[in-house]
Amino acid sequence: MIYFLSAGPGDPDLITIKAKNILQKADIILYTGSLIPKEVLSWAKKDAIIKSSENLKYDDIFYCLKKHSNLIFARVHTGDATLFSTIAKQIEFLKKENIKYEVIPGVTASFGASASLGIEYTIPGVSQTLILTRVEGKTPNPESLENILSCKNSSIVFYLSINLITKLRDKALELGYSKDTPCVVVQKATWAEEKVYKGNITSIVNKVKHIKGIALILFGEFLNQKEKVNSHLYN
Repeated sequence: MIYFLSAGPGDPDLITIKAKNILQKADIILYTGSLIPKEVLSWAKKDAIIKSSENLKYDDIFYCLKKHSNLIFARVHTGDATLFSTIAKQIEFLKKENIKYEVIPGVTASFGASASLGIEYTIPGVSQTLILTRVEGKTPNPESLENILSCKNSSIVFYLSINLITKLRDKALELGYSKDTPCVVVQKATWAEEKVYKGNITSIVNKVKHIKGIALILFGEFLNQKEKVNSHLYN
């Protein structure tokens, strides 16, 4: 049985009990390189086979999945396994091979970041829509950045885009966003070394130009956390 496990955004305590239980009994663990906290792997049993997929190609991963499919196999992804993880291609292979699998949900980095900041994504009268996306770079995005930013009454979180934040700034200003539109970058959300950078769409660029690794960009008026109408839930 292949289990696609969600390891959470960084804090090892944010893994689910179900995922931890599977890790503790797994015969083989294939994890996504340096993105998985070492504490998560420490829960493996002593005789478990532990491998990193960091330098593997799809064919290597497929071979490993098929070879060990008769064991308890934990395929560990960061955050939630259903976001920016490539499990779709792996599951397609498993279906062709009639290999059983299960996906275990988890906490994605955007929810870890909002918790760290103490904010809500859905502010009455400001935003009732959350967009999780990325700025197009080497990896194409079928939805243009212009279309994404046209949703001005939405809360937007950009994954895997810190090196493209200048492109985001330029397009936002081109589309008429105010220079004061709030923007927050959370580096390594929920990790012990988490860092938060606050500013607006113009000032934030210089504050985060040194970041090369894992970081989220939160963008939009929702960051002001000011309701424009009263919530009917408690009114």
